[in-house]
Amino acid sequence: MIYKRIAVKIGSNVLTRTDGRLDVTRVSSLVDQITILHRAGVQVILISSGAVASGRGEIQPTKKLDEVSARQLFSAVGQAKLINRYYELFREQGIACGQILTTKENFSSRSLYLNQQNCIRVMLENNVIPIVNENDTTSITELMFTDNDELSGLMATMMDVEALVILSNVDGLYDGNPVGGHAKLIREVKPDDTDLASYISDHKSSLGRGGMGTKCSIAQKVASEGIAVMIANGKRENILVELLAHPEHTLCTRFYPSEKGISSVKKWIAHSEDFAKGIITLNDGAVQALLDKTKANSLLPIGIINIEGDFEEGDIVRLTDEHGVPIGVGKVQYDSVLAREIMGQKGQRPFVHYDYLSID
Repeated sequence: MIYKRIAVKIGSNVLTRTDGRLDVTRVSSLVDQITILHRAGVQVILISSGAVASGRGEIQPTKKLDEVSARQLFSAVGQAKLINRYYELFREQGIACGQILTTKENFSSRSLYLNQQNCIRVMLENNVIPIVNENDTTSITELMFTDNDELSGLMATMMDVEALVILSNVDGLYDGNPVGGHAKLIREVKPDDTDLASYISDHKSSLGRGGMGTKCSIAQKVASEGIAVMIANGKRENILVELLAHPEHTLCTRFYPSEKGISSVKKWIAHSEDFAKGIITLNDGAVQALLDKTKANSLLPIGIINIEGDFEEGDIVRLTDEHGVPIGVGKVQYDSVLAREIMGQKGQRPFVHYDYLSID
């Protein structure tokens, strides 16, 4: 195997039948494949959908529920069924697995982020396979991940994996609608391939929350951080083993990783835009300095012309130019009160140090 640590995201349409019930045969097949990788020395972090779909097949609500309440109910019932199935199947192989239920809030602060990272690291060091899913029983709409594709991207960067495998019910990204039979599979996406929007269908899974657009966006972002990404069909037999052994000969879309890696802190910051507590408007000089790839420039207070929102030292803020165009995100070294007092001034320490900047 060419990778030592990978993240594998399995979508709802891979794990469930058309009637919404759990496809036990498919789950068993995927466990068998992960077992092969595990025994070959590959550390696998499994991000598994299917809890809500599993619960939907087990219980009928006594009255009509809103979307959030329905997800909470189905997830509470389905997650127990799903993790129990994984537990029994892995135990038959002599492998321990553990459940990680997370929320978007757990990625919002560096301390929560590191605590979650340490938990999964300890599991991997003790040969336990982490099985990760969003905690739909406590998540509310504005704090939900877009879908588990977004969660898998966060997990991949957090755990510094070498590859992220996203298993869907299609072979990858096509240059048109694959339903008609005329579209061709895009086998490779290089780091400088940016114009993919025209190929992506807006169609979303009937069981999941996301679509190919989300997968492509997450894949490109993760690949830009030095992690290989593969989108493949999870219903193809032995797909995981084939992908890792012979990726160039296996049906999939491969996103090649950028050769320029970034630090773990910058990875966290790059994925933290949704947690931003304020918006910082910069003058043209500051924008040009931050966009200059030849130099490592920090954001100084003299470059700030406006501050929106209230934040504390260590929070994440968005950075924009004078026209509101996003520039990036950063972790601040001042709270909003002090920042407003010194913005525009010379001779002050950086508002955002270069080590804590992520520029678009």
